[in-house]
Amino acid sequence: MAEVRKAALRLSNVWKSFARAVALRGLSVEVPEGCFFVLFGPSSVGKTTTLRTIAGLVTPDSGRLDIGGVDVTKAPIAGRGISMVFQSFALYPHLTVAENFAYPLRERRLAKAAIEARLRETADMLRLTDRLGHKPATLSGGEQQRVALGRALIQRPRILLLDEPLTNLDAKLRHDMRAEFKRLHRQLGMTVVYATPDELEALAMGEEIAVMRDGAVVQRGTPDDLYERPEDLYVASKIGSPAINVVEARLCADRLETPFGPIPLPRAASGNAGERALLGIRPSDLRASRPGEPGVASRVHLVEPLGDITIVSVESASHILRLVLTEQQAANLKPGDPFTVAIDPARIHLFRAQDGLAMG
Repeated sequence: MAEVRKAALRLSNVWKSFARAVALRGLSVEVPEGCFFVLFGPSSVGKTTTLRTIAGLVTPDSGRLDIGGVDVTKAPIAGRGISMVFQSFALYPHLTVAENFAYPLRERRLAKAAIEARLRETADMLRLTDRLGHKPATLSGGEQQRVALGRALIQRPRILLLDEPLTNLDAKLRHDMRAEFKRLHRQLGMTVVYATPDELEALAMGEEIAVMRDGAVVQRGTPDDLYERPEDLYVASKIGSPAINVVEARLCADRLETPFGPIPLPRAASGNAGERALLGIRPSDLRASRPGEPGVASRVHLVEPLGDITIVSVESASHILRLVLTEQQAANLKPGDPFTVAIDPARIHLFRAQDGLAMG
């Protein structure tokens, strides 16, 4: 039986508005102790407001925030055991790396020897020992990110909040820093809440992911849960790259009527015969039909080589379907070529056309 971890923090029915804009709309979410937890969604869904509420920088209009089982909804920032790293790094440009690290400890009036010990420990952990005498302007983007992280970690927080920390880095540095964050999480074992609009970051880093929409969490789960069992079309469309293929369909007793012809229903769907539905199938779940196997007749529309895989778009019945094929499978394919697509009924996702909710 899987171990049930205690909650490091819990937000319960939290609402927050700024003027006429509702930032959090009855948000409820629980983060287990020691978890690398990701808040995922596009801009303006409430990720930053959620982090700032946890940190104490925003007071909710209603609802409750518990940290370690204690209600801290209106408690001061100090004493929460929270550190936050902002998207902009927010380093003091006139201070050296060592002085940036030491600043929060000096504010707390720690002894000089204790500050020095933590400073050296943090610099070693982040591989910044030879940069301690440098100022932020002389550092690379990745080094500045590590300094911002170090200034948070040196306070030894119970919970670390990271607000889109990789947005300002190039692709190579983003990859390197994702690995660095995961290494530090394993090493320190602290609870991390990480906000990002980037699907790759969310899937690569999150033990659990909360998908946000309009100031609330619409589904929470492991990366596999969200990919294999999306509860609505919104989640299905946000998780997975290339994006899930979606076509209109109509529910019948034992099949789906689609623009490509009938497809058998793999299981009972929670709908009525004749009801409009949306059929979703991931590009990685489509393939070329084998000789003699039934399939959807189409023609190649676009071929996008991406190294060891190739994304192939085909057109059938005025609809575009995208497939992920190996480099070998896609070899010699070119626009206009005939292509028969095999659809496995067991791999389809079915959603109600009316509201996008999963049907069974």
